[in-house]
Formats: sequence, structure tokens, C-alpha cells
Amino acid sequence: MLYSQLGNTGTFVSRLCFGTMTFGGAGTIYQAIGGLGQENANALVSQSLDAGVNFFDTANVYALGESETMLGKALGAKRKEVVVATKTYGRMGSGANDVGLSRIQILRSAEDSLKRLGTDYIDLYQIHGFDPLTPMEETLSALTDLVRQGKVRYIGCSNLAAWHIVKALGISAREHLEKFVTLQAYYSLAGRDLEREIVPMLLDQKVGLLIWSPLAGGFLSGKFTRGGVSEEDSRRSKFGFPPVNLEKTYDIIDAMQTMAKEKQATVAQIALAWLLHQPAVTSVIIGAKKPDQLKDNLSSIDVKLEAADLEKLDKLSELAPEYPGWMFSFQGSDRRPGQVRDWSRVTPK
Repeated sequence: MLYSQLGNTGTFVSRLCFGTMTFGGAGTIYQAIGGLGQENANALVSQSLDAGVNFFDTANVYALGESETMLGKALGAKRKEVVVATKTYGRMGSGANDVGLSRIQILRSAEDSLKRLGTDYIDLYQIHGFDPLTPMEETLSALTDLVRQGKVRYIGCSNLAAWHIVKALGISAREHLEKFVTLQAYYSLAGRDLEREIVPMLLDQKVGLLIWSPLAGGFLSGKFTRGGVSEEDSRRSKFGFPPVNLEKTYDIIDAMQTMAKEKQATVAQIALAWLLHQPAVTSVIIGAKKPDQLKDNLSSIDVKLEAADLEKLDKLSELAPEYPGWMFSFQGSDRRPGQVRDWSRVTPK
């Protein structure tokens, strides 16, 4: 296993993080995604630990708390040897304050997560989305209190826009509050949207990037081809999320199939390896329902992509030029002495 710094901290986490969304079955969505019981959860966590994984991710809304409870039991005495991340924001009850990022909700949610996880601290406590009703100052103040009380080590965010994060970092600096050290976001060969604004911001601000759904909800797992789905129980068949451009993604899958054969790897391993080669990526969150699936994903850490491989995959999956990005390229193309403007970089193809 390989390890990376968690954002701009001194803590190291495994490049592959085990995600526990498949644990528990409360709620229709989570039954479709996983529905695993404690015995299966124990086996997958043990397999991850044996492979060198020291990073585990969950959330209070995963199976309405069942995932946190099962992860805590599966880790057992190994708890202090690993980094545990969980999240708050989603609705956990019918009450008016059972959702969002208010002080009331955050403090209560953290206590509930601690009890379910069976621990007295959370290593990385993340807000699970953007709350349009709660001032960011209130949210950051509550998270800071949890850190100062010793109940949380670091704070992070998930599913935020670039301007949300920069605004939050500015507030943290001005008010002397804890700052987000990581962003957990969707990123895959089938969805590279965050490269427009978010990735440059993360690199500039030294914020770590944790990837959820690196296989685009299973679409890049190798089960899906132009001929159809190879497994009827595929998660993607039941829960078509996140959205993908089918024709473009099938072109990517075709290239990965060829590449996988050449490297004696699987399509899923190629997709995960591509992410592991991206400079902004700290850790890639992998989930699994079966030991052989987890073994396959864990082996992606050993897949090496050459420059030609990366160039081919980048070309097939690249984003269409958008303003102001193409203007930056145009204006910066002759910024250095001796450079000549490259018109092909902004001319529509």
C-alpha cells in the first residue's frame, strides 16, 4: 500500500480508502447499494486492513446510521490504528433540526456518530454538502468547538463548489477557526467536471482530494459494455447514479478494455489507477460487496500507467473547452518571453 499526506496535515492515509456505503440496509437506496450484514462487513474490513488500508469512510446517513455502527464493530481493537472519517448534513429524523449544518445539528450529530462508531474521537469530520440556510461562520464555529473538545481531529467538506471552499478558508483564517483540510468529491474518467475550477483551487490552497464513486457508480467496473450489462445484480442497474454521457463513456471503456488486456489488469483497475496518477488526488474511496471485488480494487495500487496510456485516456475523457478557461489559455499562451501564441488552443475543433 502507498500513503499520502491528508491535505496539508502531518497525518498519512492510504491511497485507497475503504468506503462503507454498502454496510446496512435501512432505506431503499442503501438496500439497493449494499445491504451487507455485520459478518460480511467484518470480513471486508479485515481484508482491507491486511492490505495496508488505514483509512475508512462512512457517513451518518448511510443506512440511517447502520454503516457507522457496523464499521465501529468491525474495526474493534484496531480503531486506534486507523483514520476514520464520517460526515454530517443529511436528514436523520423528521424533526425541523434533524438536517443541515446548524450548530444544534452538528453538535448533536457528532455525539450520535461517536456513539454509533464506539469511539471517543473522529479523525476526519466532514460536512456532507452545502447548507444554503446556515451561515458558514456558524458551521465552522461548531466544527471548531468539536476539535477543541478533542472529539474531532480534522474537519473536511464534501460536494461543495470551489467558491464555497475558498470562502470557508477565508472565514477560518479571519476568525481563527479550524479549516477544511480535505474535499470529498466525485471524480472519474466518466466525470471530470471538477477539473475546471475545483482541482486548481485545491492545489493552490493545499487542500486534499478524496474521491467518491471512482467507478462512476459501477459503470467503469468492466460490467458495462456496448453489448449490455454482464451482471444483473449490478448496483448501477438499480441505482443509475452519478449520471454519465453514455456514448463518450463507452469509448473510454473500449480503450480501457484494450489497455487492461495489455497490462493483465481489469477495467476497474485501469479506471482506479488513472485517478491514482492524478496529482490532486489524496485517496480514492473504494467500496465493495464481495471479497473478490475488493481484492480486484485493492490491486489497482500496483497498476502503472505509462505517459502514452494517460495521454490516451485523457484525450478520450477530456472536457470540452468552456469560458473562462479557454481565455486563460489564450491570454497566457505568449506570457513568457520568446513564446508565440498558439491559436490552436482556442480555435474550436
